[in-house]
Amino acid sequence: MSKFNLKNINKTVNKSGNVAYKMDDKERLITEVLTSFFNENKFYGDNSSKIVEDIRKIAINDSRFLANLTLYTRKEMHLRSISHVLAGELSKSVEGKKYAKEVIKNIVERPDDMNEILAYYLNTFGKPIPNGMKKGLAESFLKFNEYSLAKNNKKGEVKLKDILCLTHPKAKNEEQNELFKRILEDRMKTPETWETILSAHGNNAETWGYLIENNLVGYMALLRNLRNIVNAKPYNMDKVFEIIRSEERVRKSKQLPFRFYSAYKSIKDDKICEEKAYEALEEAIKYSVKNIKKLKGRTLIAADVSGSMNFTISYRSNIKCSEIAVVMLAIANYICEDAITVTFDDSLVLYDLDKSKGILKNAESIYVGGGWTDLTLPIKYILNQKIKVDRIIMLSDNEINSGYSRTCQAWVDKYRKDINPDLWVHSIDMQGYGTQQFIGEKTNILAGWDEKVLEFIPRVEEGIGSLKDEIENYYFKEDYCKNIAQ
Repeated sequence: MSKFNLKNINKTVNKSGNVAYKMDDKERLITEVLTSFFNENKFYGDNSSKIVEDIRKIAINDSRFLANLTLYTRKEMHLRSISHVLAGELSKSVEGKKYAKEVIKNIVERPDDMNEILAYYLNTFGKPIPNGMKKGLAESFLKFNEYSLAKNNKKGEVKLKDILCLTHPKAKNEEQNELFKRILEDRMKTPETWETILSAHGNNAETWGYLIENNLVGYMALLRNLRNIVNAKPYNMDKVFEIIRSEERVRKSKQLPFRFYSAYKSIKDDKICEEKAYEALEEAIKYSVKNIKKLKGRTLIAADVSGSMNFTISYRSNIKCSEIAVVMLAIANYICEDAITVTFDDSLVLYDLDKSKGILKNAESIYVGGGWTDLTLPIKYILNQKIKVDRIIMLSDNEINSGYSRTCQAWVDKYRKDINPDLWVHSIDMQGYGTQQFIGEKTNILAGWDEKVLEFIPRVEEGIGSLKDEIENYYFKEDYCKNIAQ
């Protein structure tokens, strides 16, 4: 059975100066990467430089793992900026260069991915550009039509024509060759986008009605502008709800689950939420967890709502990490056969969540506090009450900071001794500071803000594989690597 954390029981201190366990290089990098928008501040500071340090360390010893992590981060967890950093660092590393072309052409899903990857490299390392990066960007360029390229030809340090000049993609036909000439001469057709139309004609019912009727608003843009649309009251609001609740659109959009919660909050807080809007968003978030295997038995789900978690995940967002934790709690509750749901900071709050109310309303009903962080409280609760559970799902930044001389593992050990020796602990890291509170057999370390991490709970318990295992062989296998080397 594959486990994530079995050896090297080495003590350290966490960001708050309290006892914790060290993580090995790979597991630490996984937690750092899957909880990062990069160059964004966190409660305990921006850890971007530590992420880069750990990337470079892995690049020397296992560039195949780094290549797979880059692809997994973009393709499965849908994180953009950190995947750009990973691609840049991979391209620079001596051992990682051989993967660069294949990785880059697979993680470039939008034209501006190319700009950001190249901008990171130039800002970090300068010229010359590695051949693998050039080839990957050149192949990526060929995927996009003029509309997509013009739409994403935003002002910045690196422009599309800079990429053309540096990578020299070979046009597939004369039409594409002419397009490349227009890019170099700044003569691309000005695209008609929802932003330009809204700017020209105003934020009103008629404009939104036109945009929606002509399918000019992408799924993410629809969620982010839902408040404006509901306020404007276009004639085709029913079509908006149809798009939001479309299973196909949900799956193609690759939205992190908190995006649906953020859209719900934007209209709920202004008391303009129509029941149809809520129902559409609820249906959408349920589609995103539709294929996750149900968790049998009894589960304790605990979300950290302490002060260190009450920090926004980006300066451009008003969503706090604690809110992501309670959304994940509500999702986990939805897929559990029997669940005990609690939140904690320096006190514990027990919630009786009714699945029939829905994921979003359950998440919205949970108070996010802001006290000290005491991770032992959920474990002590089931221990003192002698409640038998099959597993614990802990959603936290792991920054226990109440002066404890022992890790939380000591309480897990006591629980296993006194109540259930077969207890599983699934610790979902929400901030990636690089330390853990749990270790040993039947311990599963996860990380991320995507419902996908919950898929690894039944898989690990059944001995199928962990998150780390999945990443290790995500795309590049050993045989494939030998072919590259040859």
